[in-house]
Amino acid sequence: MPVLRVVVLWHQHQPFYKDLVTGEYRLPWVRLHALKDYYGMVKLLDEFPNVHQTFNLVPSLITQIQDYVTGAARDPYLDIASKPAKDLSPDERRFALLYLFQANAANLIGRYPRYRELWDHFGNVGGTPQGAEKYFTTQDFTDLQVLSQIAWFDEFFLDDPGIAALIQKGRDYSLEDQSFVITRERELLAQVLPAHTAAAQHGGIEISTSAFYHPILPLVCDTNVGAVSSPGLPLPQDRFRHPEDAREQLQRGLNLHQEVFGIRPQGVWPSEGSISEEVLAIAQGLGVKWMATDEEVLGRSLGVSFGRDGHGHLPRELAQKLYTVHRFENDQAQMNLIFRDHTISDLIGFVYSGVPPQDAAQHLMRNIKESAQPVLDTGHDAVVPIILDGENAWEYYPQSGREFLRRFYDALQHEPGVEATTVSEAIQRHPHPFILKSLVPGSWIHANFNVWIGAPEDNRAWDYLSQARNFYAQAAPAASEAQRQLAFEEVLIAEGSDWNWWYGPEHHSANDREFDQLYRKHLSNIYQLLAGRPPDYLAQPIIGGAERPAVLPQTTYIHPRITGDMVRYFEWMGAAVYTADRRAGAMHGKQFLLDAVHAGIDASYIYGRLDFVENRVPAENFELVVNLESSTIAGAPSPRTLRLDVSVEAGKIRSWKVSAPEEGISLAASDQPAGPVAVALLRNFEFKLPLYWLQAVPAGPSATSTPAAPAATKLRLRFSLWQNGLPSDGLPVEGWMELHLSSEQDLIAQY
Repeated sequence: MPVLRVVVLWHQHQPFYKDLVTGEYRLPWVRLHALKDYYGMVKLLDEFPNVHQTFNLVPSLITQIQDYVTGAARDPYLDIASKPAKDLSPDERRFALLYLFQANAANLIGRYPRYRELWDHFGNVGGTPQGAEKYFTTQDFTDLQVLSQIAWFDEFFLDDPGIAALIQKGRDYSLEDQSFVITRERELLAQVLPAHTAAAQHGGIEISTSAFYHPILPLVCDTNVGAVSSPGLPLPQDRFRHPEDAREQLQRGLNLHQEVFGIRPQGVWPSEGSISEEVLAIAQGLGVKWMATDEEVLGRSLGVSFGRDGHGHLPRELAQKLYTVHRFENDQAQMNLIFRDHTISDLIGFVYSGVPPQDAAQHLMRNIKESAQPVLDTGHDAVVPIILDGENAWEYYPQSGREFLRRFYDALQHEPGVEATTVSEAIQRHPHPFILKSLVPGSWIHANFNVWIGAPEDNRAWDYLSQARNFYAQAAPAASEAQRQLAFEEVLIAEGSDWNWWYGPEHHSANDREFDQLYRKHLSNIYQLLAGRPPDYLAQPIIGGAERPAVLPQTTYIHPRITGDMVRYFEWMGAAVYTADRRAGAMHGKQFLLDAVHAGIDASYIYGRLDFVENRVPAENFELVVNLESSTIAGAPSPRTLRLDVSVEAGKIRSWKVSAPEEGISLAASDQPAGPVAVALLRNFEFKLPLYWLQAVPAGPSATSTPAAPAATKLRLRFSLWQNGLPSDGLPVEGWMELHLSSEQDLIAQY
């Protein structure tokens, strides 16, 4: 009887926050995630001995955890949380207000009534550290210091009698309470790595590794590979090509894992799932037996698209290509590979947090089995790889998602014909892999490297790295051994992927400035350690502007499926984004319902997505209105105006229609055949309309023929939410969101 093997790989990673010269940690996320996620994710499996999983721990994360355990970490955030509130200077009080509220408002802050009370108080008295500081008492700060730490404690750690007593106390904490929490942090952090060692020795988990400082290995080998995955992609001025650094990063990762866990890793999760044939050859030369990445890389390598049906499942011929073990073989390399099902993986990462745990676990198991069934029906075993971050999702789940995981693991353990295996176990039990002869380089995001290269900020960062690497090669021979080693360590750190994750248009966070400063500090350290003067440009931010813009332009064509369930996060990457500034407006008492707008085009359609605050559709009945207009070149016909009206009752769409108001005609409605229109509402609202309805088509070689003779050069749109006949919220707040009707090649070249 064929067997369904479910291979779950949790990727545990944080950037390298330590400044090697000063020894200071610039951000606290290693400590906080080590407290909240890493121990419990492994410890939970003690309850499910037949559920085997793979945990990927990035080596630079391990060394940072070790720093905290030994007490060597200099963490200003921990210092602020530890210092008696009465002794905090005004600057330190403002620092505390800026950073000790950086937690999920619903599941971390909201779990503790006093923490939520302080958060609300902060917003009510100005919402900025400068404005709110004078309204916080010494006791307020002590309570904030204590609860901002407890909020990050793992569910298992919350059972500690001393911590449980403080939670029960709730407020009015003493200096002794504060000291107890800080002391327990270090004691609890010390349990993280031994828990992984014990689980691996007992055979419950496999520990895989990544390159030491989490670099995008194909780009470290050669930045020109970016244009192989995305032809026409703008590249840095200076080509960066250092496969010897890629090998060093991977070698160090393998060595550290053997040193810490006593087991030589068999497998590697390459940073961001980024692989190329050159990387596979380097890994094989170091004894690596398997690597993993995303299904889109497999699809591009095979020349197929893993398009799913309305239930999210693949047809048999595609399921047979994906749900198996693969083996890459050519003259340079041989490597076992697995390719993750990104739809199922993203359900865990982005969707199930808003679903009751039992329902989510049942849906997940049903989805896994139905996805694999076409393969099982042929009499062959199926392998379904589920790979995702093992840390970032859980703050969006109540109680770190433990009830959901328990129910999922229980189902895995008891479902007939299902085995939950490590990657190596799946490979050993699958004797007939799918043979690959060539591999298109790519990552787990769109099977390319555009997040890390191509945008002006990204390319500037690569140029600065290239110049620092060249300086190292010139100056290192004259330096002492200690200086040379430390400078090279800074080179390897600067090669990490995390810096360029935050450069460019794709991502931003509350800590963009800190990431930019730390990256430039690592580069400056290379020069200083080798008796050189850092270039003046390293004193200037790489990121542009004083603040991250609320509007990001479209950077590539998008082709999202319209489902409204937020599962397909990566399908919307490259869309234009408008993000509401809710904190700025909270002072005026406005109720915010809408959080962000995503919009974009491909050669045939315009797509729109509206996200609600905290991913919650308003409970009251409402109407959504989307206004769309096309603009034309001089002398062309007048632009066309469309309006999409959607009526929502009890969180579900009751009816919708698309009309051209100025022409007095209806183009489509929910009670008519939808034709080329798609409208959906679950956790967010999404739509798709044909461009020719707006007399629009992209310029350039990607354009397709349409029924009309289009003349438009750009589109603009806006969303509004109405309740009881009155506008309640809208995005953009002022004006319109604009999209340029360009070919995909032109979009990539421009951004």
